[in-house]
Amino acid sequence: MKTLSVRGGYNVAVAGRPGSDVEVLPEPAVLYLPLCTRRFAFTELRVNDGQRVRPGDAIAVDPKNYGVPLLAPRAGTVRLNAASGHAVIEDPEPAADYARDPGPDEPRPEQGSGESCEKQRQLLALGAWQYFTDARTSRLPDPFATPQAIIVSTIQLEPFVSRGDVQLRDRLAEFVRGLKHIQSLLEHQPIHVVLPRVKSRLALDLRERLAGFPHVNIVSVPLRYPFDNPRLLARHLKLRPNPDQPVWAVNAAGVLAVDRSLTRQLPCIERLISLGGPGVREPRHLKAIPGYPIDMILAGRLNDGTVRVLNGGGLTGNALPPEQLGLDVECAGLTVLPEQAEREFLAFMRRGFDRLSYSKAFMSCVLPIALLHHTGLRGEPRPCVACGYCEEVCPAGIMPHLIHKYLYRDGLEEAEAARVDLCIGCGLCSFVCPSKIELCRQMLEAQQRIARELHAEEANP
Repeated sequence: MKTLSVRGGYNVAVAGRPGSDVEVLPEPAVLYLPLCTRRFAFTELRVNDGQRVRPGDAIAVDPKNYGVPLLAPRAGTVRLNAASGHAVIEDPEPAADYARDPGPDEPRPEQGSGESCEKQRQLLALGAWQYFTDARTSRLPDPFATPQAIIVSTIQLEPFVSRGDVQLRDRLAEFVRGLKHIQSLLEHQPIHVVLPRVKSRLALDLRERLAGFPHVNIVSVPLRYPFDNPRLLARHLKLRPNPDQPVWAVNAAGVLAVDRSLTRQLPCIERLISLGGPGVREPRHLKAIPGYPIDMILAGRLNDGTVRVLNGGGLTGNALPPEQLGLDVECAGLTVLPEQAEREFLAFMRRGFDRLSYSKAFMSCVLPIALLHHTGLRGEPRPCVACGYCEEVCPAGIMPHLIHKYLYRDGLEEAEAARVDLCIGCGLCSFVCPSKIELCRQMLEAQQRIARELHAEEANP
């Protein structure tokens, strides 16, 4: 077992973290499948308006991402013009699981060493490949490329996305089968399975089950955000960036999807998502399907007052656009934050018992409780005060405050020399900044500008 020595990182003690219970949502009357997600644009339709589809039928594909499909979660009638940007499925039928789940000790189906490409096509067609990312770029990797390694993370540390231990509860046999399938796609490349540095029953059981696996390395990391980030893990594992030999990354839900696709030949049409944040009355994990109406998910579950709903976690999630009506196929959780619309009277005189801050300047630093997080800035953005907090928490080992000053005077070359390219976009620098500077956004935009303005000729020889 390899133990990674890491620096930086920070766990945000925010109220609203879901527990381990899972609620199965009832079947909706209508599904609203978004045709666009953070990574995918399903622009090539494969069905006609009014066509009847079955579970797992491809409604559309993303032609720029290896034809990754948007699958019908349930049988029903497709309406393409009922809601802009969505494929609507009316009168969906409850799913019928038409394949038997093998027992934990039964051998998996063998397909022969010459059929790995067929397995990859099956993963793509049944929706499992959507769970894979390129550890360096966060994009969908080429399913037919040869990776130098695979990183399998069993943990998800950002508040409030669905946790790995909840995904794996009572499903270790499926997870192990999924790892065997992933091994069958490789020749001798290593699989790095990331486990938390804890002595929980789940972690110990996983270590025992994986002890004899060939080419499987167990990697132990602290339960500190963002040490589940594939790009950061690849760097610590000394996996060098190589466009011709990428590093694939997949989480626990993805390994379970691989098992579902290759063991049971079933489409991956259900997701375990989280509903968390201070704006939720009872944070919890939910078993849902893509296209599930968001207003049905939120109905009766929110605290009073105006809220902002994020698609994703509390640090990297994006505000859910009002025109999005259903869950997209990449959603791992919905984070709900109260909107602070009014200014606080004489806020500068308060001791800060309710201040959520990395700084030790408030009384909240002595309170061992999760505090309320909201969208208010509590003041206006200010110039950088060189406090060094962003450098303390940065897991990439760069100095965001210094890079910010370079970028302020448009010094792209200086920012590049300060290794802005190492930023993984975890959002911690922005969170801890007492001046409320959007450091993370600046770092990511600088990476794009450097590639576009300084290295355009290298990208397009």
